[in-house]
Amino acid sequence: MPSLTSHAVAFILRHSRKKAFASPENMQRWIAHARKRQSHLPPAWMTQRLDIRTTDVEGYPVYEIAPRAGAVKRILYMHGGAYVFEITSYHWALIAELAERTGYGVAVPIYPIAPEHDFHAMFGMVGAVYRRMLDENEAADIVFMGDSAGGNMAVVLTMMAAREGLPAPASHVLISPGLDMSLANPAIFELAEHDPWLDIPGGLEAIRLYGAGMDRADWRISPLYGDLSVLPRTLLFTGSRDLLSPDNLIFAEKARASGVDVEVVYGEGMFHVWPLIRMPEARLARDRMVDFLTADAARTAPRHEQETAGSSDASSPVRDAAE
Repeated sequence: MPSLTSHAVAFILRHSRKKAFASPENMQRWIAHARKRQSHLPPAWMTQRLDIRTTDVEGYPVYEIAPRAGAVKRILYMHGGAYVFEITSYHWALIAELAERTGYGVAVPIYPIAPEHDFHAMFGMVGAVYRRMLDENEAADIVFMGDSAGGNMAVVLTMMAAREGLPAPASHVLISPGLDMSLANPAIFELAEHDPWLDIPGGLEAIRLYGAGMDRADWRISPLYGDLSVLPRTLLFTGSRDLLSPDNLIFAEKARASGVDVEVVYGEGMFHVWPLIRMPEARLARDRMVDFLTADAARTAPRHEQETAGSSDASSPVRDAAE
């Protein structure tokens, strides 16, 4: 049963954020308002707990977030925001928690957003970030992670990398990704009235602004129609009150049929990007992310490290806790 907190959050979203998606005009007004107040800077509290440095890729900042002890494994985190809104404090809180709990470094590209920029500028920038990461890390040490529009970007970027002959990342973590913008699935229209956050008219306007005139069924816009066989092991979060959920479930089925290992965490009563919101269900979701990422790290560790870990004292408190 959904928590009281989740019900309260859904109520607030329905009477605030959903308005942005109610019409094209509302979306334009919300974008104009956001440009006056949004900032991509990490919050000050993060600098006290983590190492943060800023690099530049094609004229845009990339924040490199790492635990104090340094990191070998890395996450390329692509934030959501319908391709038109900047990164938020909710994203930074999740990024910080994952860096601290997993020991991964997190690269956070502040990619160009619409309507000032379009698909080509966005993927030109994040593609350059990934190529630079491959100069510094093995692909097996990199995870693509994204929420909403950022989840779409993670999947599309992997497909684009495959076409360029670049290796895929070790895995994906996708939070409420937008994977089919064609509106071919009638189930999303049925869910729209029950979704406390998203709606179709404003969503279509955001897609128009960033889509560079491409067909919405093009795999670069709707990766559900791309070559899913190139994707890595995937952890996908979706919720029963998210209008994107029906397409997420179809994606999982098609990906599995293409030989991809996909785990779906389906939040009954949960809405769009619920793991980012501070509530009991999100804590459980983040625990699952950490388990997935740490298992991924163990899977790709050098053989001698795995053997060392396997020969540890049988009375290990970590082992005892797991048992």
